[in-house]
Amino acid sequence: MKSNKDRIQNLKNNGYSLEFETVFNLAFENYKKIALYAGLLILVFSVFFIIAALIIIAFTYGLDNFQQLITPENLDSKKLSDDFLLTYIGGATLLSCFISPFFAGLIKMAHFAQIDEEFHVADVFEFYRFSYFKELFLATLIISILSMGFSSILDATGIPMLGFIASLTVSVLNLLTIPLIIFSKFNAIEAITTSVNLVLKQPLLLFALMVIVYLAILTGIFFFFIGFFFTLPFMYSMYYAIYSCIIGFEE
Repeated sequence: MKSNKDRIQNLKNNGYSLEFETVFNLAFENYKKIALYAGLLILVFSVFFIIAALIIIAFTYGLDNFQQLITPENLDSKKLSDDFLLTYIGGATLLSCFISPFFAGLIKMAHFAQIDEEFHVADVFEFYRFSYFKELFLATLIISILSMGFSSILDATGIPMLGFIASLTVSVLNLLTIPLIIFSKFNAIEAITTSVNLVLKQPLLLFALMVIVYLAILTGIFFFFIGFFFTLPFMYSMYYAIYSCIIGFEE
């Protein structure tokens, strides 16, 4: 029997067949199983991080300065200093790196739901163990830098849509990166290069699937915004479904 890495290498060399309906149906059925539980976890996790971030910022800048900083006139992008923008971008990037293991846990939740295995809250934080955390952190950091880099270069053309497309393209090319780290135990660089290679075998189909996901999440925002937290798990069900349909799991 071929090992997981042998199967993946074969897929990289020879490609694979994939049907839109099969992947979408698997993702949607999986999403229905985790939507409520995952949505509540994301909501609680978000509230915790927002409160923690506000406390840190308030103590860093001072409460009076912080209140002055968040006034509408000071939040005008044209008035923000380069130092503040760099600090903001750096902080946002590091935050996304630190919370990536949490989102990896949601993908694992999708797997547990699919095989009808009981899932516990503690399992969401499984990937904060150092062996996983360092790879997820590095992968997220590299992807964020690439996304912002390409987006910034294309934004300089004066056509913002190009920057958005560049950022979306980087995201789609790396949609298998986290599943490869948590399910196949790839390191960050290996996961990124393998994800890009595999996605490029079926780029239009995978791009279409992710566009559907983003539209579904966007729809959730219009339902009193809180709907966002309960449509977001669809993304992680889709990550799981794509990995399952392309690479699969050993019995």
